[in-house]
Amino acid sequence: MFLQNIFQLLGDIRQQKLRTSLTLFGLIWGTVAIILLMTFGDSLYKSSKKSAHGLGEGICIMWGSRTSIPYKGLPKGRYIPLRESNVAIMRQKIPLIKWLSPEYTRNVEIRVGKEAYQSRVSAVYPEFQYLRNIIGIPGGRFINHLDQRFRRRVVFIGNKVETDLFEKGKGIGQQIQINGSPFTVIGVLKEKMQSSNYNGRDANRIIMPAATYAAIFGDRDLGNMVYKAHKPSQTKVMKDMVYEVLGKINHFDPKDREALAIWDTTSMDQFFDAFFGGFIIFLGIVGSMTLIVAGIGLSNIMYIVVEERTKEIGIKRALGAKRREILSQFILETLLLTVIGGGLGFLISTLFIGGLNLMSLGEFIGVLEISKTVGFSTAGILGFIGFIAGWFPAKRASILDPVEAMRFGG
Repeated sequence: MFLQNIFQLLGDIRQQKLRTSLTLFGLIWGTVAIILLMTFGDSLYKSSKKSAHGLGEGICIMWGSRTSIPYKGLPKGRYIPLRESNVAIMRQKIPLIKWLSPEYTRNVEIRVGKEAYQSRVSAVYPEFQYLRNIIGIPGGRFINHLDQRFRRRVVFIGNKVETDLFEKGKGIGQQIQINGSPFTVIGVLKEKMQSSNYNGRDANRIIMPAATYAAIFGDRDLGNMVYKAHKPSQTKVMKDMVYEVLGKINHFDPKDREALAIWDTTSMDQFFDAFFGGFIIFLGIVGSMTLIVAGIGLSNIMYIVVEERTKEIGIKRALGAKRREILSQFILETLLLTVIGGGLGFLISTLFIGGLNLMSLGEFIGVLEISKTVGFSTAGILGFIGFIAGWFPAKRASILDPVEAMRFGG
């Protein structure tokens, strides 16, 4: 019966080429619209999130600030500094912290030979690379615990710093002077997307061990701290514990949220997920409108098919065909048309997306790729619209009276 329905469908296509072509065009266009719109939204979401994670994923960045609540006789408005000595205490008292690094920062003079430059130096712990998604190019490395322990005069530089000071790919192993002190370049940042920053982009940074920095410059106060919980869901509790622990050390009310300035990037991730989730759904709905119009056209075509084959339906019913067989026959024919139109739509979309990727638009919208979610969503919408488009004409065909159908059929 399945093969008979296919042959019947092919016969209808040959007899009504224009009608069938227009119906298929609507299905193809609707499928392409959904896939391209949802793929564009999904790619933009992934690209934007990757760029945001150039700063770090699920991290908190904390600066010293001023109190807004009096505490145990101490006035409000006191400045609460961050000290490197706080790091060991925080690690001991706050088990939710996975990684933690202090960060000293200052502007320095860089000399390479007779050339002088102004740049910004950061001094951190080795864990900083995991917190801030810092990956070096092959052949180099980030600072390690031995560099920190022995206060080695080594630096990891941004890729933009490398091109400013040396040739691209020639920075590792070179010597530079920072405020008159010699340092060896041990690593160079691999170029990355970064839409958010503080104190400048990583491409323009010079990073050295915190212990080396403290020995040379003698700063007491940190520029900031960067830390991360084991799980993003633990971030809020971890921040509360940070206020509790540092409140006891620095004598401020743990409920005073202005005593420390904390940038919680997990809230940025939540915003991205919510915003782009809604954006992709909106694009899917816009594309679905085109496919719904195609579905209406498909349903109208099937009504015409039922009218043209009224006598055939009457004969089948008179020979003993059951209503459900007539119903399933026309639904199957509708779904076969939907599969053909949808399949061609998928093929055209794949070819078009491949062409766009060859145009190197990744910097703006990322690499376009039809995800499983987009594919299954489109297939589901196609199937639903195809079934609904075929149900009502098929229902009408199944309830035709055999005698009347043979008498008035074409």
